[in-house]
Amino acid sequence: MFHKILIANRGEIACRVAATARRLGVRTVAVYSDADASAKHVAACDEAVHIGGSAPRESYLQWERIIAAAQATGAQAIHPGYGFLSENEAFADACAKAGLVFIGPPSSAIEAMGLKAESKRLMEQAGVPLVPGYHGTDQDPALLKHEADRIGYPVLIKASAGGGGKGMRAVEKAEDFADALASCQREARNSFGSDAVLIEKYVQRPRHIEIQVFGDTHGNCVYLFERDCSVQRRHQKVLEEAPAPGLTPELRQQMGLAAVAAAKAVNYVGAGTVEFIVEQPGGYDHPEQMRFYFMEMNTRLQVEHPVTEAITGLDLVEWQLRVAAGEPLPLQQDELRIHGHAIEARICAENPDNNFLPATGRLDVYRKPAHVAFERGAIRFDDGVREGDAISPFYDSMIAKLIVHGATRAEALAKLDAALAATRIVGLATNVQFLRHAVRTDAFSSAKLDTALIPREAANLFQQDRVGRPLAVAAAVAQTLVHEKAGEGTDPFSRTDGWRPFGLTQRRFDFEYQGEALTAQLTYLHDGALRLSVGDVAGPLVFSALPADSGTKIDLQFDGQRQTVQTWQFGESVHLFCDRGAAVITELDALAHAGETAAEGGRLTAPMPGKVVSFAVKAGDAVKKGQPLAVMEAMKMEHTIAAPADGTVAELLYAPGDQVAEGAELLKLQAASA
Repeated sequence: MFHKILIANRGEIACRVAATARRLGVRTVAVYSDADASAKHVAACDEAVHIGGSAPRESYLQWERIIAAAQATGAQAIHPGYGFLSENEAFADACAKAGLVFIGPPSSAIEAMGLKAESKRLMEQAGVPLVPGYHGTDQDPALLKHEADRIGYPVLIKASAGGGGKGMRAVEKAEDFADALASCQREARNSFGSDAVLIEKYVQRPRHIEIQVFGDTHGNCVYLFERDCSVQRRHQKVLEEAPAPGLTPELRQQMGLAAVAAAKAVNYVGAGTVEFIVEQPGGYDHPEQMRFYFMEMNTRLQVEHPVTEAITGLDLVEWQLRVAAGEPLPLQQDELRIHGHAIEARICAENPDNNFLPATGRLDVYRKPAHVAFERGAIRFDDGVREGDAISPFYDSMIAKLIVHGATRAEALAKLDAALAATRIVGLATNVQFLRHAVRTDAFSSAKLDTALIPREAANLFQQDRVGRPLAVAAAVAQTLVHEKAGEGTDPFSRTDGWRPFGLTQRRFDFEYQGEALTAQLTYLHDGALRLSVGDVAGPLVFSALPADSGTKIDLQFDGQRQTVQTWQFGESVHLFCDRGAAVITELDALAHAGETAAEGGRLTAPMPGKVVSFAVKAGDAVKKGQPLAVMEAMKMEHTIAAPADGTVAELLYAPGDQVAEGAELLKLQAASA
């Protein structure tokens, strides 16, 4: 076993690798960028080396600096994590030339599987089923269009050197092909340095099922069963689970053996994932009719590996270290078993109700359910951030991974919803509530899975308000009263119970909730009771403060409901969490807001820091509502800025390639006259 390794990554995966290394007595070296000088992964390692600026190309992609750091600190091996340099064959070769062990497959396997078109040809030779498509080297747009027409729409354009959903576009009809191809190639070029693509038939009602494989230097190779990763947004995974629901034992074995054949075809060593697309021609209730096709192989550890660890009881990072050190696989195929069911939810800084737009900001509140971290448990929470840390625009938007394990899928589902309900994040938009909505849908709970689940269930997933206006207002009022009570002194005139010698005391509260202005009226009754009116809802308000290590915790009763509510207030915004969900309600100070005017019309601003990729219009162009105007790139994704109304472009304020700050006005739009 190694005595010291360098972890060439950041965030959650760097912390994950460090945790296993520490358990095995292996010392660790972190590398960090300017933005990550105080990051959690730096503190998690025994040593740390600064390698450059905040942008990945200035730091985490500078493999010469990483190798120099490993040599300077006496590390024997480099673990690449996932993303960044994990599937870069030149980096793997450079490690070997520097006398360092690359904790991953040989560079030849990375190269063979890194180019999707080449990997398809290899898999065909190995007898692994393939989706009908074009995987050739001729990248002439006219030829690609011809091949798409031959295959038949819908088709999927995929970056040949890509992964993680980047450089991928689904095309429904022929007239959309050219624009989709150009966008796909541009994103592929920016992400992977190559704009080569392949074309495949877009399989209907598909499931995304992947097989975890492991090989060693002694010729052994096994599969550690499968993961279902069908629930996706923008071709990126949202929920993953193991084992895949509804898979027959026969199909599980067929896919496992095909995955091992794929790995052996490239003499694979270490952890890898063979991804299959599974067609369900007979619908969700006929698993015996499922057919599987090879999609790609990820020559690294996957983000979702903890669900495999949960059902097998194994530490896959430990296996990586042992195999890289020359040891044989700890177990053979007939010794591997599935225990229970596990589900992982990716908690991301993003706004699902705004097309999953990534968010940046500070984790003002970051509270997690009772859990273990980086090890097997009923509730596992893996992350690389702490309360007070900032989510920057330089890296991926994932904050944490929540993994649950139960004896059955139903038990795991219940644990997942409860753990999500106990997760409190304030400071930036997240997908936590969206994940709760997804888990509660009939489609997911009954395992009617395919990659179109999110758009199909859109009515139950987006723009949801599970808290409701009455409860939100009652919580905000109760929080105010709790704070006032806490400020009372011995002076009777400091009391806040609304007592007066005659008549009743009434108070008005003004709020904004879900974009709507609200007025609530609180009446102090003579017996000390309170009555709250919110629109057409009125009734007794009963509450009591509960002990809390942070924020305000209240036992609240209003409108026939009783909830334990926890709140945090920042400025005028009250962030509240309860079993039903989470919400933000804004307390309005009428005097403070007097004289404010509506925001200036015609402004189109950057939703977050990023780079202007292109403009689709020029000054003087007439545009229609919803028409694409510009494309921005931020947090590894492209985002289209569309016209909010009909009008005429008055001026472009930036040029393609310019970096812009959040809120920067990109162009001026003169609204069409009524």
